[in-house]
Amino acid sequence: MRKGFTEKDVTEQNGKTIVITGSNTGLGYEAARVLSARGARVIIACRSQEKAADAMARIEKANGKVDVAHIPLDLGNLASIKSCAKQLNKEKKIDILINNAGIMIPPYELTQDGFESQFGVNHLGPFALTALLLEKLSAAPNPRVVNTSSIAHRSGKIRFDDINADRGYNPVARYAMSKVANLLFTYELQRRLDSAAIPTLSVACHPGIADTELSRYVPGYLRLVVPIVRPFFNTSASGAWPTLLATTSDTAKSGDYFGPAKRRETAGPAVKVRSNQYSHNQEVAARLWDVSVEMTGIDPGI
Repeated sequence: MRKGFTEKDVTEQNGKTIVITGSNTGLGYEAARVLSARGARVIIACRSQEKAADAMARIEKANGKVDVAHIPLDLGNLASIKSCAKQLNKEKKIDILINNAGIMIPPYELTQDGFESQFGVNHLGPFALTALLLEKLSAAPNPRVVNTSSIAHRSGKIRFDDINADRGYNPVARYAMSKVANLLFTYELQRRLDSAAIPTLSVACHPGIADTELSRYVPGYLRLVVPIVRPFFNTSASGAWPTLLATTSDTAKSGDYFGPAKRRETAGPAVKVRSNQYSHNQEVAARLWDVSVEMTGIDPGI
């Protein structure tokens, strides 16, 4: 792995059960394709039964007969999250939870539970799902939680004084806020797991700049340049390499963060990278944890 990690470096995952949110398309789909090919039972957690069925058909076409299943999940709806967790907790075991699903710079809207959509779907949803699955995860050998952040986290700050964007909505700023929240959660989760002596690993990753459906809300004038710049950035498949490294690395340590190796972490094979100083602020992370518990009504209990 001298030049970085790609899907060719993914080891056999026989016997593992891996839950991937939003894995009917994009990075999650590519991760599901590779991990199922390596022998894992992969559970696609997404909203659409039709899209999940299509994804599973494409995975089986690529890999042959593999163990892939679907459980409905809408991260913008706490009732759906609870229902999904209830079904997942019936699994024999869960080894790895990959919080991959997210939205990027949509028009202003609220989730089913009244949360600003990006903060709700990108942070509060994964926070709640992880909390509801922690006990199940901790019963597996070498369990891990993988949270998907973004290079956009570098400009993110948690607006505790306006958590739901009631005073004004800037989609780019709110996306950055949700992505730094992913990292604050990752590191705070690991601190609490360690304090409680729960042997579960909490790590994070980001795809660089990848060609996925997340870009559907990008302004039209920017989409015009996509064909020109596309060769310089990651495909969905290569964008998934940091996710695969975070998921399968035998040398990953608590709080590790993985991203692309080239062009300021925008493309290339996956390596260990560093997030910004704000994402390591323990006071902010603890406050975000408490706010997340209050907003969702779900306490991880650690």
